[in-house]
Parts: sequence; structure tokens; C-alpha cells
Amino acid sequence: MSGEYTSVEQVLEAVLEPLVRQDGGELFVVQHDDLVLALHLRGKFSGCPGNTLAIRRVIEPAIRAVAPRLRVIVSAGELLPGSARPCRQSSP
Repeated sequence: MSGEYTSVEQVLEAVLEPLVRQDGGELFVVQHDDLVLALHLRGKFSGCPGNTLAIRRVIEPAIRAVAPRLRVIVSAGELLPGSARPCRQSSP
């Protein structure tokens, strides 16, 4: 895939995943291709009323900064979608 794909992966691993983890949550990638990035939030983000704020003010702008045409979909809850994989393969 393109360099845009690599840039999105870098933003997920270096910026968003550490922020979510620091706030007591977990970030998973459900789908990532040239058209769509689907993410899933778990942990303290499950059912949190602040999810909308975090998604609209932090997650979407960070992704759009490197991939403006990418459709970003974010779900939240304790149950993981079947294709979800951890944003980072190894957590510190």
C-alpha cells in the first residue's frame, strides 16, 4: 500500500495508542485499507460518555492530518470485533 498507510500506522502506534493506554483504554485496529480505517476502543473507553469528544477532537484529526480522504470509523465496548488486532503488537 501507499506511504499514507505507513503514516497512519505510525500515528496509531506512536501517538494514539499511547494516549488511549495512558487513559486506561486499549486501541484495536479492526480494518485498515486505502478507503477505511476502523478502530475499536476497549477498557475504560467502554461506554464512556467522553468517547465522542476523544474521537472527534483527538483520534479523527490525528488520522486526517496524514490521510485526509480516509474514512474513520470508531466503535467502543468490551467485546472485540472478530477481526480486531491490537494497535501495537507488543505493549511496554
